[in-house]
Amino acid sequence: MIKIAAGLERAFAARGFAEPSVEHLRDAAGVSLRTLYKYLPSRADMVLAALEHRHTRYLARLFDDLPEAPDAALDALIDRIGAWMARETSHGCLFHGAVAADPGSSRLREMLQRHKGEVAHRAAAATGLPGHETELLIIMEGLTQTWSLQGDAVTGAKRLAHSLRRRDG
Repeated sequence: MIKIAAGLERAFAARGFAEPSVEHLRDAAGVSLRTLYKYLPSRADMVLAALEHRHTRYLARLFDDLPEAPDAALDALIDRIGAWMARETSHGCLFHGAVAADPGSSRLREMLQRHKGEVAHRAAAATGLPGHETELLIIMEGLTQTWSLQGDAVTGAKRLAHSLRRRDG
């Protein structure tokens, strides 16, 4: 199932949610159409599996082996978001893209809320900024969304994030 979800994630990240045909998704997943539908009986299930895979990868990339010192963790976290954007996607958040493609889907909205909530909670804990989940999420989301317009905005995101620490400290 991980192989299927990884292939679907790559396909949706590269082509969006409307464009890939079922045949393209089957090829990206590297399985037969029968096997694809056995595990994921609808396109909505395919999108959710891809996002779940993305969620797991993103959390690992951002939070695994962060420095223990809060200032160093804050810098590393923002650097990692910048590296993610440079390598994985330069055009914004896949979760927001999925919701935009199917705004009526409560399952997608729940996935988006869970993903963003966990990212914010873990960021606040790792950086010694409990109670500032919203502010950290605004900074991280701003970096993600600004990337497609501005490119590397890591320095500005760090400046804003460290102003939170100074204000709190």
